[in-house]
Amino acid sequence: MTHDTRTHAHTDTRTELTLDVGPVAHGGHCVARHEGRVIFVRHGIPGEKVRVRLTDDGPAAKFWRADVVEVLEPSPDRVPHFWDLADSARSWSHRHPPVGGAELGHISLARQRSLKAEVLAEQLKRLAGVELAPAGQLTVEAVGTAAGEPAASGLGWRTRAGFAVTAAGKLGMHAHRSDAILPVRDMPLAVDGINALRLWDIDLQGIDRVEVAAPANGSRPLVLLVPAPGTRSKRLSGILAQLPDDVSVASLDPATGEVLQLRGRTYVQESAAGHEYRVTGDGFWQIHRDAPETLVGAVTGFLHDGGYLAPGSVVADLYAGAGLFTAPLADAVGVTGSVLSVEGAPGTSRDARKNLHDAAQVEIVQGRVERVLRQKPRNFDALILDPPRAGAGKAVVKQLMDAGPRAVAYVSCDPASFARDLGYFRQGGWGLAGLRAFDLYPHTHHMETVALLTPQP
Repeated sequence: MTHDTRTHAHTDTRTELTLDVGPVAHGGHCVARHEGRVIFVRHGIPGEKVRVRLTDDGPAAKFWRADVVEVLEPSPDRVPHFWDLADSARSWSHRHPPVGGAELGHISLARQRSLKAEVLAEQLKRLAGVELAPAGQLTVEAVGTAAGEPAASGLGWRTRAGFAVTAAGKLGMHAHRSDAILPVRDMPLAVDGINALRLWDIDLQGIDRVEVAAPANGSRPLVLLVPAPGTRSKRLSGILAQLPDDVSVASLDPATGEVLQLRGRTYVQESAAGHEYRVTGDGFWQIHRDAPETLVGAVTGFLHDGGYLAPGSVVADLYAGAGLFTAPLADAVGVTGSVLSVEGAPGTSRDARKNLHDAAQVEIVQGRVERVLRQKPRNFDALILDPPRAGAGKAVVKQLMDAGPRAVAYVSCDPASFARDLGYFRQGGWGLAGLRAFDLYPHTHHMETVALLTPQP
């Protein structure tokens, strides 16, 4: 393998290497090797020969990182990138790194899903000791791909997007693992309601971050401004005047984290599974326009089919957010059953109270899952958990098993933390009774899994 040095956009020198791209790995890159050194390569496809630019090659590093800058022998699954700013070769040819958030945009959607399936299978085998057989059994399911819909091409699915702001006050996004902010003038993964705001035309000086939510049901969007320390209210008023009148605008108090109303609502109104949900400011909601219905269907399907969810059942929704799963669970157990809904974030828990105020069978508790389960022991038929990316962890998994449910439905956005937690369940005598994986983040390495776990005889 040959190498030479070129000049980096920020004036330091960077080495370029010619590499054979190896297998896909968790995190949006593939594995290559150079003189015994492992290099994590982004923007390649297994089997390709590429020229890469090293982006992290410290002499003490256990491995290096690199971006593809030229494809010498392309994979048949390589397609033109849909977004110039995220196209690695094009970006580096213009002397800057690509923006993050579309690291698989150079790969056909079918191959993206097969690569994600490989990653999930590898994580399950390595971290949980679960080997799926026969080979190829695992499928990452496409979502929202009806003919004519933007999602059929993997675009137009994000109902939420976060942006940085350049020093000149322009809307921007970070390059991967970098402080560099690149100005943007479109977001192809976002729904029309976000792009129609044309935030890139607005002077955002004094703002550190912008969060946007445009519900798939077409209800009023919300722009949340996160001001830099010392930004005056007059500056916020100037930004407000540049935004359309039919958009709610709020700011996040940097000292207290409180969402403050500037115009309209401090929340958006979401719809899923026959219910309406209020979601405040930066509160959590699934970002793919079809994710809420998809995940509710997968969770309730597993529990119904296994006989764990019926009128009179006792269930808990852990890491419950604004109540996406709580509301359909309440429908299923009826007035003779009960649902314990637990959420740690105070603002999101308040949303859940408003969303479920007329469901007498639901008890909503704000607090840490482990504390609430200790305080409110019950004979559960099923537990549903949708933890943050870091997963539940060993202590919480033990506590869940000690609670004695007949089944656990585990929703995860990270295959590594899910596989690790599944390993803890298996150590406690539980097993994987069902698994589905969904491509809820096309053109990125992320995926969502829903698993049914049960005690083994």
